[in-house]
Amino acid sequence: MVGFPGSGKTTIANMISDLTGAEHLWADRIRMDQYKQPTYSHEENLQLYDKLNGKVAELLKTGKSVVFDTSFNYKADRTKLHDLATRHGADCKLIWVQTPRVIAKTRATEDAHLQTTRLLGNIPEADFERMSDKLEAPTSEEQPIIIEGIDVTKDIVKQKLGL
Repeated sequence: MVGFPGSGKTTIANMISDLTGAEHLWADRIRMDQYKQPTYSHEENLQLYDKLNGKVAELLKTGKSVVFDTSFNYKADRTKLHDLATRHGADCKLIWVQTPRVIAKTRATEDAHLQTTRLLGNIPEADFERMSDKLEAPTSEEQPIIIEGIDVTKDIVKQKLGL
């Protein structure tokens, strides 16, 4: 998954999981379970993603499909996960959730109370800007599946995934 905070990644991940039966690994939920007061420090992120990557590998080893719900906004991180999937004989799909930045920003920084997918509440505007400015758009060789993050339905997701 790649997209701005508030773009709709978790909403779409839920739909993909429902449609395919894939295990939904939701980084925000796991972060909340592991850290009652998340700091988003570099050390915390390393620990969280080591745990998540291990869980992905464990699930893939048993033949399960996985929806890894987090912001893979850096190409290096996407490459690492693609390589992990390949090592386990899994097909890796990159979902690029494209939502206008202004809409994603409102969802992420103001409207958390309106969404069940914003577990960690509103993020500070400066954090939204920092994360969004650093997003490395997927390249054509990554073959992203582009899904608009506004008014998305299971039927749209199903069609985009070719199900």
